[in-house]
Amino acid sequence: MTVKPGTPVSRLDPEQIPRRDALGLLSLWSMATALLFATVGMLRLPKAAVLASPSKKVKVQLPETLADGEPFVPPGRSMAVFRQAGQVYAISTVCTHLGCIVKASAGGFACPCHGSEFEADGTVRKGPAPRPLDWLEVSTSGGALVVNEGATVKPGTKVNV
Repeated sequence: MTVKPGTPVSRLDPEQIPRRDALGLLSLWSMATALLFATVGMLRLPKAAVLASPSKKVKVQLPETLADGEPFVPPGRSMAVFRQAGQVYAISTVCTHLGCIVKASAGGFACPCHGSEFEADGTVRKGPAPRPLDWLEVSTSGGALVVNEGATVKPGTKVNV
């Protein structure tokens, strides 16, 4: 605000702030705001922002109509459970090539990503998978089957039911 010469200036009129002072105050406020947000961010660091993963141990109820040697894939899980001559075993459905989920096919499993094929017991029929599918630990608890997706066992390990 410019004042014309000869115009009386009231002592109640606000004093003008020079532009340099205004820019200095603006930079101080932006620095204080940045420090505040940085402090809030650092205070949140000790609290993990990770969702809990589902349990690796899963109770599985095989359907009564499941035929011997036919895979049963529990919904939302990456495993196939088989019943064969009064015994049960489980195989991981995670491809050993790059971790895709294999699908049940005629006589075994097929990887939809890169074309690997596996026998029903998990052995590699056609590459590029470097090794067979993992066999998973199966146990019984109170008449129910419990499959541990986090523990592998030697291929051919079966549980009597």
